[in-house]
Amino acid sequence: MRTPVDYGAAKRVTDSYKLTDFGKATIREVVAVSNQLEAETGVEFIHMEMGVPGLAATQAGVDAEIKALQSGAASVYPNINGIPEVKGEASRFVKAFINADVPAECCVPVTGSMQGTYASFLVSSQCTEGKDTILFIDPGFPVQKQQIAVIGCKYTSFDVYEYRGEALRGKLDELLSAGNIAAMIYSNPNNPGWFCLTESELQIIGEAANKYDVVVIEDLAYFAMDFRKDLGTPFQPPYQPSVAHYTDNYILHISGSKAFSYAGQRIGIAAISDKLYHRAYPGLTRRYGSGTFGTVYIHRVLYALSSGTSHSAQHALAAMFKAASDGTLDFISNVKEYGRRAERLKKIFTAHGFRIVYDRDLDEPIADGFYFTIAYPGMTGDELMKELICYGISAISLTTTGSNQQGLRACTSFIKEHQYELLEERLKLFWENNQL
Repeated sequence: MRTPVDYGAAKRVTDSYKLTDFGKATIREVVAVSNQLEAETGVEFIHMEMGVPGLAATQAGVDAEIKALQSGAASVYPNINGIPEVKGEASRFVKAFINADVPAECCVPVTGSMQGTYASFLVSSQCTEGKDTILFIDPGFPVQKQQIAVIGCKYTSFDVYEYRGEALRGKLDELLSAGNIAAMIYSNPNNPGWFCLTESELQIIGEAANKYDVVVIEDLAYFAMDFRKDLGTPFQPPYQPSVAHYTDNYILHISGSKAFSYAGQRIGIAAISDKLYHRAYPGLTRRYGSGTFGTVYIHRVLYALSSGTSHSAQHALAAMFKAASDGTLDFISNVKEYGRRAERLKKIFTAHGFRIVYDRDLDEPIADGFYFTIAYPGMTGDELMKELICYGISAISLTTTGSNQQGLRACTSFIKEHQYELLEERLKLFWENNQL
């Protein structure tokens, strides 16, 4: 069977990584395999595996960081709590685009949301004896479970695809009533499915957090990127939906990576509710001698992990938050390019026998955005992943995201203009080779 990448070459390269199951490979491993095949075979790959921003960094951030470096920021440790500028602007940004009140004191700069969730898992799981498990409302970002493995924490999960709407309440009651859940985490918009939890679903999550005294870790990596709504006007509805409206037990993770295309500088904010920040827990007192959730988060955990966050990058994030809240930076218009790409890509896939896996938010079609999910009849997600590698198309299996559905996550960020035609050619060949 003719394919752009020879089956033998694909097998040899994947086998060289000693993976017991390529379908369960991490994102970085899939990137490594596809890059090696591209280099060895000369076949251009259509890279859809890794969620790396494909747009230019926000200039306001670049300018502010350069100015900070020129002013000597590189030679001075930043305050572990964060510089006043970024804390103040983060608080204002949360008010402007979520309509939630998080004091500047409780807005903590982190080395990207990856570090923020790592610290959140650590502290949450140490608060109360017996509450030692993290609940993943899946599908989700695979590396967060890798963080759990590194920490040595326990976790459980369920695929929310099967529990949308009011059914979510019963599922959360079932899991949280066991009494062992310290925190629950989800992304909104969702990585990988790009569906968005509704206000009523967030209310259910918030009420469950209150009922069972559980911390909610809300991953807003793709902040306000539900392009079906105009979420980009500061201090005016509609706002980014958030559990912050329904509970005080929350940590919001807001990243500079996607909304501002500032991924390279590893900068984000953990916005901890005022009540949670100042709450003392018996488990934290036993472990650290004293401290509240917020002070342990900063002065014990973040201090041990990195001794702070890049000084100049904090100035960059402060400037980008300020410009967005002032209304001089329309960051949503900039990232709508991902939605345009997704619309084109989904049409190409569905025209060649594929279907979209996570395709609806209850009774509404999902938005087009940074990710989408695909499946092909008669193939598991792992089989499809291995097959598409031979067509020079790389994506990750939904298996690694905690999904119970069969398919792949595809990212739009690396797609180049000439690759739409290339994708059509390869999927036409794939369809001819794999028609049932």
